Amino acid sequence: MKNILFIALLLPQILLAQFQITNHPPEGNDYFTIVTPKNSNTSIFFDSADYKVVHKISQLFATDIEMISGNKPILLSNYCKLNGNIIIIGTIGKNQLIDQLIAEKKLKAYNIHNKWERFLIQTIDKPFKGVQKALVIAGSDRRGTAYGVFTLSENMGVSPWYWWADVPVKMSGELYVEDLSYISKAPSVKYRGIFINDEDWGLQPWASKNMDTGIKDIGPKTYTRVCELLLRLKGNMFAPAMHSCTGPFYSYPKNKRVADEYGIIITTSHCKPLLFNNASKKEWDSERDGEWNYTTNKEVILKKLDDRIYEASSYENIYTVGMRGLHDEGLRGDHLAGEKVEILTQVIADQRNILEKHLNKPAEEIQQIFVPCKETMEIYELGLEIPEDVTLVWVDDNYGYIKRLSNPKEQKRSGGAGVYYHLSYLGTPHDYLWLNTTPPVLMYEELKKAYDVGANRYWLINVGDIKPAELGMQTFFDFAWDVDKYDFSRINRHQSQYLASIFGDHYKERFQDIMDTYYRLAWSRKPEFMGWEREWDRNKELEQLANTEYSFRHYNDARQRLADYKRI
Repeated sequence: MKNILFIALLLPQILLAQFQITNHPPEGNDYFTIVTPKNSNTSIFFDSADYKVVHKISQLFATDIEMISGNKPILLSNYCKLNGNIIIIGTIGKNQLIDQLIAEKKLKAYNIHNKWERFLIQTIDKPFKGVQKALVIAGSDRRGTAYGVFTLSENMGVSPWYWWADVPVKMSGELYVEDLSYISKAPSVKYRGIFINDEDWGLQPWASKNMDTGIKDIGPKTYTRVCELLLRLKGNMFAPAMHSCTGPFYSYPKNKRVADEYGIIITTSHCKPLLFNNASKKEWDSERDGEWNYTTNKEVILKKLDDRIYEASSYENIYTVGMRGLHDEGLRGDHLAGEKVEILTQVIADQRNILEKHLNKPAEEIQQIFVPCKETMEIYELGLEIPEDVTLVWVDDNYGYIKRLSNPKEQKRSGGAGVYYHLSYLGTPHDYLWLNTTPPVLMYEELKKAYDVGANRYWLINVGDIKPAELGMQTFFDFAWDVDKYDFSRINRHQSQYLASIFGDHYKERFQDIMDTYYRLAWSRKPEFMGWEREWDRNKELEQLANTEYSFRHYNDARQRLADYKRI
């Protein structure tokens, strides 16, 4: 049973179970005591020289144990105070105890050493003088360490959604883990993250009133919670909120430090080159800065981009290269097709020069993405040549269908490929209805298709306000972490099983019926597209959303739809 994970103290935990954790001592002595009613003498050790994220997750892990049991373990970073049972949390090469255990061949870390975001969890009897037993959580890098800690937390009963969605913590006065030697797999997708978009009517007002009240905006306190959530979901990046109602991410200096302290990478969407948010007048004001037009105002634009990379270059980022118009508009200027290719070619060359200047290494060694979205896709297909090392990030059509994937030639690129995908796209005319209506099976079909032709470098999902996209996010991150674990049947039952793990296994089939019906109704016509129409002209691009009504006069159409919604 050592490498099989069950959780006896919890309701059935679908897709979570990874080791044997119980609320009573297993038979024999082959177990580690995490906590008892007397709190035993278990403590948590982390090395003060380790990454800041390790300090933070060690503290969060102690709090997780306290939420479960009422007892909080002692946190130690002093080697002289080790005794009894200890939980050792650390990164290989950054924790002296872990490095010593590896050198003495007591810790089997060769499978994860120098690997990307891997971790091991192992129990060791009498590892040091005065220490009875150790539970070691070792990461190959700083995020690997975090994933190992939060994997254990989730199995003990702390959901990633304990704060954002108030999922109750499973209470128990005792926690024991059977002896084990567990090694994680490599994540299927290298970069996995969210884009906080359309925050105007949810996240921004809420954060300004409840979180970052001093600045009345989305700021470091809110992003602290976002970063913690991402680590608990095994994510590693996010694209910050960007609308004009929100202060730009870099306008609050602590934002980037918070992300770095949690080991989270900052990325941006298709419309923000080199981390620069031109949707905000604080970043780009046409009255102050002139037109966002590369052919007529190149010097000012390059100065803005240069300043941003100077400010952000010491942190871990993924840089969007290329250029569109302001916010979500097309490239500014009345240019012929061939001229657009020439302009973007020069734009990308200039941007890469800025990156090399401030990061002090060749552009080929700097993680960059190019997102051929909307009119940029047309320019790309006209012959725009993107440097070999830049990751091509394919987009969906806002209905969940990916518009294009890598052809055989593109599959050979050193930069690989990725996907920018939507859970949330549009609201109603009054801009208050933002729903997660993308079915898990469609998400699986499209992302798996992309993955199979090489899009395994970068997956970014647009989640709107985070709420109410929690289930979609959970499915996305579980899938991105282990693509091979799922097929059509498993992905379709993923959300009902996850809900049953919270509310009770006896509700599982009812949850499945609710979710199947919800997605069927939402997909026959997205709720945000019901009963209204609009059209706009963005640089000669026309988009129209049809006024779709269900008939109250024919075929009992509307009444049946309302009845189906009422039933669930």
